Amino acid sequence: MRYFITGTSGFIGFHLARRLLAEGHEVTGFDAMTDYYDVRLKQARLAILQQSNHFTNITARLEDAARLEDAVVTAMPDIIVHLAAQAGVRYSLEAPRSYVESNVTGSFNLLEAARLAKPSHVLMASTSSVYGANTQMPFTETQRTDSPLTIYAATKKSMEAMGHSYSHLWKLPVTCFRFFTVYGPWGRPDMALFKFTDAIRKGMPIDVYGQGQMSRDFTYIDDLIEAVCRLAILPPVEGAPMAGAVDTLSPVAPFRIVNIAGGDNVGLERYIDAVEQALGKKATRNLLPMQIGDIPHTYADAQLLEAITGYRPSTSVEIGVKAFVDWHLQHFA
Repeated sequence: MRYFITGTSGFIGFHLARRLLAEGHEVTGFDAMTDYYDVRLKQARLAILQQSNHFTNITARLEDAARLEDAVVTAMPDIIVHLAAQAGVRYSLEAPRSYVESNVTGSFNLLEAARLAKPSHVLMASTSSVYGANTQMPFTETQRTDSPLTIYAATKKSMEAMGHSYSHLWKLPVTCFRFFTVYGPWGRPDMALFKFTDAIRKGMPIDVYGQGQMSRDFTYIDDLIEAVCRLAILPPVEGAPMAGAVDTLSPVAPFRIVNIAGGDNVGLERYIDAVEQALGKKATRNLLPMQIGDIPHTYADAQLLEAITGYRPSTSVEIGVKAFVDWHLQHFA
């Protein structure tokens, strides 16, 4: 099949593209190679993808509507997976405009291009952050998400709403998946696991927010990619909800929202313990209060994902964290 993936030099996009290429699919990657974090890591990921003759790379920004439209129409993909975005909850406090430009304007441009190319399925990456101030857990896809705590969450909620509009207007099958704290080898340097591992290796203290009482539904990267690959070939059909789960399928569009997580609430202290165990070194923990915009806990209901795909993530943090640490030790030897 022909896939068009935005963000192929990013953490998740790289893993997805590599998996699809290994399976023999054609992949067109679209990435701006922005300097939000060290571009050398993005270049290293891209170099691996470019070893395949089935991979085509396009370096451009989502905000460049004409370039994006030309790339999508030329590729004529069977499936589009939109992963490119301005990421990072905390950075959205410093540079909110970049989130609107990339996540709202960029996603609009992608949907406009998809309207012309007419793929069989468009998948768009959202986030657990859209659940915002909700306190009822586990988070279910049918909960209201009208209380975002950051501009990052607000832009992703906007993307979901635009996805539904385009799905309704043009009968474009769209799935928005909400990711829950994805981690693993080749992960981003701005994420906690990377920072913890780097600091502990160097004998430096780690900053632990929320006094270490926060918890997350951590999702290992290989599990996430498996779920995305299964969802990609199962586009929503208007008026055909899954049995055995409360579905988000729209009554007026081939549109669906799906949590991707294992449904396991893991404390931050256990996560750090796993890093210490993998490194064989203890961390000096600098306990700090919650940061503005942070959600104390995330915990997903994964029933819909399992009902649709027959799969749910299950890798333990101990196994997943060790895989990341082993990669970090090798890549930054």
